[in-house]
Amino acid sequence: MPDYFHGYTVVGLVAVVGVLFVTVAFVAGQLLRPSVPTPEKLLVYECGVDPVGEGWAHTQVRYYIYAFLYVIFAVDSVFLFPWATVFAADGFGAATLVEMFVFLGFLSVGLLYAWRKGVLTWT
Repeated sequence: MPDYFHGYTVVGLVAVVGVLFVTVAFVAGQLLRPSVPTPEKLLVYECGVDPVGEGWAHTQVRYYIYAFLYVIFAVDSVFLFPWATVFAADGFGAATLVEMFVFLGFLSVGLLYAWRKGVLTWT
């Protein structure tokens, strides 16, 4: 039974050492760095330009939707490569072809849904 828990013990010790290492690094940084706050140091700094207005800015959600759709279709296209290698193997032709058309059908339905909701129009 001791051999069974040996692997878990090693993982637990590595996790504890990692947490201690990060904690010691943060505490040492807190203790060793100079801390002299001035109004200039506490001022928000962005590219050498003094801040004007509030820190909140309105961001269009369509950028995130385009990025999300890209990630979905990019990840789904990764599944096409293993399918191509299985499709080339003997005895898998018809079954993998049907499965790929079902998969592409799901992708097409998702793209059609996004198009019908007006997500793909850039305004």
